[in-house]
Amino acid sequence: MHGSRGLSAAGRPLSSCFVFTGSAGVSPALTNRTQDKLATLDTTTPTWRSRGYLRHIDRSSLVQALTFRLYDAVPDSVVQAWKTELAWIEDLKPSDPREIALSKRIAQYEDAGHGHCWLRDERIAGLVEDCLLHFDGQRYRLISWCIMPNHVHSLIEVFDNWSLARILHSWKSFTAHKANEILERTGEFWFREYFDRFVRDDRHFANAVRYVEENPVKAGLAGSPEDWRWSSAYRMRKTG
Repeated sequence: MHGSRGLSAAGRPLSSCFVFTGSAGVSPALTNRTQDKLATLDTTTPTWRSRGYLRHIDRSSLVQALTFRLYDAVPDSVVQAWKTELAWIEDLKPSDPREIALSKRIAQYEDAGHGHCWLRDERIAGLVEDCLLHFDGQRYRLISWCIMPNHVHSLIEVFDNWSLARILHSWKSFTAHKANEILERTGEFWFREYFDRFVRDDRHFANAVRYVEENPVKAGLAGSPEDWRWSSAYRMRKTG
């Protein structure tokens, strides 16, 4: 986040979870509570949840890097072909070269702008951004975000008594219904799944913020993170 010392994305006070060190960038510091959660994390516990597609870790107080996309942004047939080519199997560790290669291919395909790209429509992008910001400071802390033409990146800290699954469901169900009304269409809008990765430490946090805010630049859509209208970098420049 840029240019806003001590404020959340929606302008609300931040806790001591993150320490800001100037307008050029962030020096993150995870709270003791978050560090304790990481220290006791056990991948065999029920906090790991699966709907048959992807495994998710769902525990409050963790900072999570999220990506969710439109239903046609990356066709299942394309992903399945990559999995076969890479000899990909279920439950690979994030550090496995096959998992890394698959994730990179999906990200590159998303950034190439395939599918209907309804999020190019300012009405839809604005709807999604407003939804992300609506419960910032109540259900979660929205740290950074970027709304691309066919997918969304965000970095959030989930508050107690809320689950990642509930938050994503509320985002996707509300925006899908409203977007279909605006577009005068019916049917599937978002891809059924989302991709998440919990932030392990301060370095990972800084890299995650950078990845989210630089995505439009990497995709060739903006000259700098602050130039992309539907992002935390733009909002911090405008309001900071």
